[in-house]
Parts: sequence; C-alpha cells; structure tokens
Amino acid sequence: MDLEEHVENTEEIYDGAILKLERQEVRLPDGKQAFREIVRHSGAVGILALTADNQMILEKQWRAPVAAVTLEIPAGKLDSRDADNVEHAVKRELNEEIRMQPGQLKRITGFYSSVGFSDEYMTLFLATDLQPVQTELPRDKGENLELLTVTKEQAQAMIESGEINDAKTITAIYYWLLQK
Repeated sequence: MDLEEHVENTEEIYDGAILKLERQEVRLPDGKQAFREIVRHSGAVGILALTADNQMILEKQWRAPVAAVTLEIPAGKLDSRDADNVEHAVKRELNEEIRMQPGQLKRITGFYSSVGFSDEYMTLFLATDLQPVQTELPRDKGENLELLTVTKEQAQAMIESGEINDAKTITAIYYWLLQK
C-alpha cells in the first residue's frame, strides 16, 4: 500500500528565532489534495545528567506553551554555535543550564518529538562524571531555572503522579530505570 504524500506547493508562513512554519499542499496516494502545516526546527538535545551518587538533575521552569511550571531534564536546541555537532550542544547546554561539564557522554537514542506537525529531532544523551565548569556561559535570555536532584524511585513516582509530564524527561527516566 502506497502511503507517501507528494508535496505540490510549499508556502513559508513564519521564520522565527526557534522555528519556521510552512504550509504544504500535498497530493495524497488516492490523488486527492490536502494541506499540511509543518513546524521546522533545527534539532535539539536532551541530557540525563547523573550526579556521582546516581541522582538525576532536573530543572524546574515556566513553559509558556503549556502555561505551567514543568520538571525537565537539561535540554536545548542546536544552533550556529554547535556547527551541527550534537555533543558540542550537550556540553554547551549543561554549562548554560546546570553549570557542569560531563566527564563521560553516551548517546542513548534519538527521536522525533511530535511527528504530527513538527520535524524536531531530539538526541538524548547520558552525562556522568559531572564536574563544575571553569567558565560559565550565559543562559538564554529570559531563562529562569531552579535545579533539583532526585533518585530513581522519586523520578518514577513523579511520573506516576503526573508531576513529570514532559516526554523527553519521561523517556530519559525510563532508560535510567532499565539500567542495572
């Protein structure tokens, strides 16, 4: 069964600092026309940062799209400073957000965050052997964070209670729970 759609026209609607929005006119496999609105994103990294005593570092911050404070792993988008190097982005984000540098980095997985409307691809890393940075990079403008650490048991309970409801963070926690 052929499921591929063919783009017949693309209109750029918005080109911003974080994303681009485009509207596509597509021809469906059955020959009919349809429209798709697509968010284009530069890509992102998420980091399961573990302390020496095997606790996870979480960030508490306000998220305007959901109008709520969330609990998340450190994360951020790839930008021109990274030259498409995801490990550079990981180290930069850890510096900016938790003021630590990793001694060890391991790629866990990669995934599309919401394939229904966005091409954002996030690469998830494990960062261990954390040490304080020598030189702090500036945080993104308007970025206000509160850091906390939690055990595996606490993290799992926070998912079950709904206190953690961010997909990348839940993915990282379930990876961590599977590790012996």
